Amino acid sequence: MEVNRDEAERCIDIAAVALTNQQPEKAQRFLEKAQRLFPTEKARVLLDFIAKNGFTPGQNDQSDFSGVSGPRQRQSTTEDTQPEEKPSDINKAYTADQLEAVKRIKQCKDFYEILGVQKDASEDELKRSYRKLALKFHPDKNHAPGATEAFKAIGNAYAVLSNANKRRQYDQYGEERRHPSGHSHDTGNFEPDISPEDLFNMFFGGGYPSSECNSSVFSCHAHQMQYLGGLALFVQVMPILVLVIVSALSQIMVNSPSYSLSFRPSAGYSHKRLTENLKVPYYVGEQFFKEFTGVNLKNLERTVEDDYISNLRNNCWKEKQQKEGMLYRARYFGDTDLYQRAQRARTPSCAKLSEITASLHG
Repeated sequence: MEVNRDEAERCIDIAAVALTNQQPEKAQRFLEKAQRLFPTEKARVLLDFIAKNGFTPGQNDQSDFSGVSGPRQRQSTTEDTQPEEKPSDINKAYTADQLEAVKRIKQCKDFYEILGVQKDASEDELKRSYRKLALKFHPDKNHAPGATEAFKAIGNAYAVLSNANKRRQYDQYGEERRHPSGHSHDTGNFEPDISPEDLFNMFFGGGYPSSECNSSVFSCHAHQMQYLGGLALFVQVMPILVLVIVSALSQIMVNSPSYSLSFRPSAGYSHKRLTENLKVPYYVGEQFFKEFTGVNLKNLERTVEDDYISNLRNNCWKEKQQKEGMLYRARYFGDTDLYQRAQRARTPSCAKLSEITASLHG
């Protein structure tokens, strides 16, 4: 199913980030999930890479897809990185409004109440509510007791409700089995696929502004922009690095596929072709013309176009998230230059996807 394919691609992206951060356990967990949702060569290659480099799960670790029934239990040694309330935070100042807001989150009975939306809320409404609450309750800004747990509850609520399948299951069973504000450790079948901190970073492109900035607004602002700029550059370069690594591993460890969607000729794929329907460029090897003719060629080109459109969807989503993150940072810091750059930021994958969609319905 297309929904499963998109979800699998998202899991692979998260796994790739985890690998660059030296988190093989987390990467393996998301890659295994991706294979269960929609098996791909990319995920299999990365799993083989982790296995051949000597990573083996601990005896007490449990995969997300173990055969054990009931709620999943994660070991503390492999738990996703999440913000923790440090002892030093206890002495930090907080307002009565912040404390009251934390109490309100803890008293919520379901995910919709946590986010402050109706049960028929749209995806945009969920997103707007999450952005507002995540900034308000992030532990680096809100030092009230219980703010970290409230922040986690907000992230978990959005992670579940923004996933169509999990939201449907939650609407059917969730209210009977779930205490979302953290009073119960029984997460039922509604455990999110991403940690609250990873979700926050995905939305805002990095950590929350440091509290050390209070002493010098202008110097801190410049430091933040430099940090965010470096992070944005890393986010842009990382997919290319992952693609290069996966391509190299694919050639070494698995049988070569029949075609390549790279932008230029590569080893074993020197002949450029265009699909008959959408004119999608792809490269093939010497034996291609002997192996693919007639119906086989049409079926293969349909697969090429499906993969190309899937890649465009994923890249379009990333481009939109990056642009929205820049706009939010610009508004929050009051940075006019950053806001103008965000407004001018292009989303080429989205433009190409719209062009293809128009041609298919034209």
